[in-house]
Amino acid sequence: QVDLEESGGGTVETGGSLRLSCVVSWSLYRRASCMAWFRQAPEKEREGVASIVYGGAVTDYSDSVKGRFTISKDDDNKTLSLQMSSLIPEDTGMYYCAAGPSVAGRCALDSEGFGHWGQGTQVTVSS
Repeated sequence: QVDLEESGGGTVETGGSLRLSCVVSWSLYRRASCMAWFRQAPEKEREGVASIVYGGAVTDYSDSVKGRFTISKDDDNKTLSLQMSSLIPEDTGMYYCAAGPSVAGRCALDSEGFGHWGQGTQVTVSS
């Protein structure tokens, strides 16, 4: 069973937009209080991009994407999304959705806090 499956990646020009989606299995969606998007560029460490707490009331973003990316979740369709706008070449990388427990009602953008990961979807922003 695939618990997390991403889609929506592709190649866009600088300034363009993309919307990533992650379908979450019903069993994981029920118990995961924290969901997030991470990304990893070649030869760089995995970086937390955005997170959302169960219920959707609390979100968090890395400084590098704040104001450009929006994370959201659709409880009816068990889907996590990432709307990305004003893309720049530095946004290029493999994007992963992840799920795990929240701590004190928040989701830290730390990969060690997430035990479930998707396979990733590639985003390439050309200059």
